[in-house]
Amino acid sequence: MSFLDASQYQLLLSGMAVTVQLFLVAWVMAFSIAVTLVVVRATNLAPCRWLVDAYVEYHRNVPLLVQVLFWYFGMPELLPEGFRMWLYAHNAEMSLAAIALALGSAAYIAEDIRSGLRAIPGTQFEAARALGASYLQCMRFVIVPQAVRISIPPLVGRALLLFKNTSVAMAIGVMELTYQAREIENETYRTFATFGAATIMYLLGSFLIMALGSRLYARYRLNRGGHGA
Repeated sequence: MSFLDASQYQLLLSGMAVTVQLFLVAWVMAFSIAVTLVVVRATNLAPCRWLVDAYVEYHRNVPLLVQVLFWYFGMPELLPEGFRMWLYAHNAEMSLAAIALALGSAAYIAEDIRSGLRAIPGTQFEAARALGASYLQCMRFVIVPQAVRISIPPLVGRALLLFKNTSVAMAIGVMELTYQAREIENETYRTFATFGAATIMYLLGSFLIMALGSRLYARYRLNRGGHGA
């Protein structure tokens, strides 16, 4: 069995760095969008509910690969030609992949946070309103933080899924880990060594996300127990 040389491992590491960067950017965007969706939907205004429901259903029923391809090949066609050419000349694939991943993941994250929100007694919202807090203040300082903490376990699962889904970005030329592994395999025909190394890197990244999630959840349970005492 042939192993990879140092330069090929370096390519895999550079791909892993792009994967991590893409994951972090997409996660921050997705989480922010998801919280916004939850807050908007909780207003109980019918048009807001319809818009959020339509957003969630669209992204849950359209394959992620199609969404990524749409954002890279379809959406720029709606832009002025000058801006479109500038976009493609400035690493558009990375930015558009992050947007597509974030928008797709936000739909699922919003549902997870909304499930956590349902576990919070309505009296907390009423008490905050009685103290003079506005709707947005209630959601920002009282309701959403608790809903997020309750939702940590499913959110960790969503983070893992997003981390793995970054590989879809290879379809539009983002040089992430899977892209680099495929390029090395095409050049060297060392399939087992190449994808074995890539698999180990994905596993290490996933284990790190799970460890951080477990630590956050344990900290939340400890704080909750302390308050309860």
